[in-house]
Amino acid sequence: MITHGKNIKIFTGNSHPGLAKDIADVLGVELGKSRVGKFSDGEISVDISESVRGADVFVVQPTNAPVNDNLMELLIMMDAFKRASAGRITAVIPYYGYARQDRKAKARDPITAKLVADLIAAAGADRVLTMDLHAAQIQGYFNIPLDNLMGAPLLARYFVGKGFKENDDVVVVSPDLGSVTRARKFADKLHAPIAIIDKRRPRANVSEIMNIIGDVRGKVAILVDDMIDTAGTIANAANALADLGAKEVYACCSHGVLSGPAVDRIRDCAIKELVMLSTINMPQEKIIEKIKIISVAPIFAEAIKRTYEDLPISKLFED
Repeated sequence: MITHGKNIKIFTGNSHPGLAKDIADVLGVELGKSRVGKFSDGEISVDISESVRGADVFVVQPTNAPVNDNLMELLIMMDAFKRASAGRITAVIPYYGYARQDRKAKARDPITAKLVADLIAAAGADRVLTMDLHAAQIQGYFNIPLDNLMGAPLLARYFVGKGFKENDDVVVVSPDLGSVTRARKFADKLHAPIAIIDKRRPRANVSEIMNIIGDVRGKVAILVDDMIDTAGTIANAANALADLGAKEVYACCSHGVLSGPAVDRIRDCAIKELVMLSTINMPQEKIIEKIKIISVAPIFAEAIKRTYEDLPISKLFED
């Protein structure tokens, strides 16, 4: 690995080419010439159409659904760059798939988040740039440098712009006990109190609201989470808040996975507006009136620039 490549080159697979193009535009560089397709039997085909020798290569590829295809595209592209003598390869993974399989919850469970980390390093990544890992300990699964950007400041900035800062009738709500730290940091930026939803999850992708800790009656509630998948948790939480007297319910997350019945649940629940970051390429049919998407291209572009120039990325999140 070299400290600097000769120049920055941004490449993308098929996962989120729009985000990669936006990042390249912010940096003032052309998107790298490449084509990622499939052979007739379904195997991934990668064609890199320009030299990367000695370059600082950044591969933008969130590993959302279809997660296995997108992950293999990322791995094969990095292998191609490594064999083409790229100076340094950074895997830019705005959404890190398989992150929820981060520990053994029961006997004989795999720890797939660690397996994927090993695959990324073996494929040729010299470092990783991602956003809001589902579990902080995943950073320790990598034996290469990893920078985990925070999405909460972008989301908080949006609500500050709507006039929610230092507003006495605003409360930030954590949808479960595991998100309390995230909600508290978010609430600090709005100078608002927090409430916590205590829930029980009888099985995967099924949640049941049990109790709400904190005062939400007559308040504007903002639910904060790192990702929304089937939207069962967030929809149940929003309805429970409305039933307990919250006058408006907003929700926000970094990663809008929105699988299965998620869009219908969001449409039918008490959420007034759902704000998400653009870490995942959202099909147009899923963007309903309630959903607003904030671009992460500027912050990833700045992080890439700082990586290239060997400047600290932590400065991005200092108040």
